[in-house]
Amino acid sequence: MNAETAWAEAMKFENRPNPYPYFDELRKTPVAKVAEKTYVVTGYRELLALAHDPRISSDITRSPSGFGGEAPQPEPGSEHVQAYGQDASIIVSDPPDHDRARRQVMRHFAPPHSPDLIPSMEPFVVRLANDLLDQASARGSTRLDVVEDFAYPIPVAVICKILGVPIEDEPKFHAWIFDFMAGTDLGPEGDTEEGQVLAEKGRVSTAALTDYLGDLVRSYAKTPGEGLLSKLLHDDGPDGPMSVPETTANALLLLVAGHDSTVNTITNCVMTLLRNPGSWDLVRQRPELIPRTIEEVQRLQSAVQFFPSRSATDEIEIGGTVIPAGSAVHLIYAAANRDPRRFDKPNRFDPLREDNEHFGWGSGIHTCMGGPLARLEVRAPALLISRLVSWVDDLWCRAIGAGV
Repeated sequence: MNAETAWAEAMKFENRPNPYPYFDELRKTPVAKVAEKTYVVTGYRELLALAHDPRISSDITRSPSGFGGEAPQPEPGSEHVQAYGQDASIIVSDPPDHDRARRQVMRHFAPPHSPDLIPSMEPFVVRLANDLLDQASARGSTRLDVVEDFAYPIPVAVICKILGVPIEDEPKFHAWIFDFMAGTDLGPEGDTEEGQVLAEKGRVSTAALTDYLGDLVRSYAKTPGEGLLSKLLHDDGPDGPMSVPETTANALLLLVAGHDSTVNTITNCVMTLLRNPGSWDLVRQRPELIPRTIEEVQRLQSAVQFFPSRSATDEIEIGGTVIPAGSAVHLIYAAANRDPRRFDKPNRFDPLREDNEHFGWGSGIHTCMGGPLARLEVRAPALLISRLVSWVDDLWCRAIGAGV
């Protein structure tokens, strides 16, 4: 199987549950051309080098089309673009704009200026996780939908609290974000009738979500309030305040991340432990292993599988391949995280794994800003679940039972 075929197969919806055999094929050529002016990077060493290479641009306006597509964009003349502009968020911008915007966000989000914000969320997360489990128990059900009843409400409540987004609006923006994500993740199916319908819904919902956030940001610009968005707009630090359009773009980024990647990380942790009952019991008996377990799940089941919108600003030779200037460069985190040149027995889940510098939180200047927060949001629920649930594994049955 050549690289082009392996990449096309990995992107098909039917293969999304298990793309790893195709990533194995791609890693035979760690940097491979898979379409005209489109290259995928699957080797650990090669991806690490390119993630830190200033010749790799994250500016979305420079990214040529290729497999993976781009986020659904509203029509250029639409009302919300006229109102709020088309400023890029941190994740799709380059230095110096990226560095300045990241400093502004981190000033109100993490040490050294805001060392208490993330730790202060832990009691809120623990209380919410307990409440959700109590609600499930009060319903008299013996079943729990891990996503809808547990994994989803926690990070959404946290990100709304941090940003200053009204949680009562969640049903509305949840639907928009769902359509936004569905309209982004099309792959080869993007040219089909179904794909075009999804893309159009994504464009409409992107406009609605941006309108909503833009209105919220403008209200904070006029009247300061609680949360990160207001702090960005009224920042008196060395970089000054962030503009309304740029704050709106970054609000969209952070709200979507709170709906998607962190939810998936919690779910992936539960799923992986359920598939490995021996590890579940180990973590239950040794809760100090939960942080290491989270990192291993992120390596094995990366919540963000790859980053599609980067491009080469100059010719780059790496891994025996020459990437021409102007080419799209897709960094396949999920493939590099299973590179046998870097990880011993890479397809095995090992909560005791020590040398585990994976790409689950990204790498380089675009390393996930919310990584420490996401770890907290996953750690507390995982600890509660591990205490409440145990494996029944005897001669007659093998199942999940109530813990003590």
